[in-house]
Amino acid sequence: MKIKVVIHDAEEGGYWAEVPAIPGCATQGETFEELLENLYDAVEGCLSVDLEPSRKDGEGRVLEIAV
Repeated sequence: MKIKVVIHDAEEGGYWAEVPAIPGCATQGETFEELLENLYDAVEGCLSVDLEPSRKDGEGRVLEIAV
């Protein structure tokens, strides 16, 4: 699986990154290597959360997921 990540230079030093495909998924690191390690943990954590059961409407179920 490949996920695009946006990496930013942090004003206070180091880096921070966000994962646009997973709303709310972001992390930071003092070095680029630390940022990469934290990104793997953040993505795994964001994808492992429990989803609320989908609700049925008159036409079927609608569920959006990012993998």
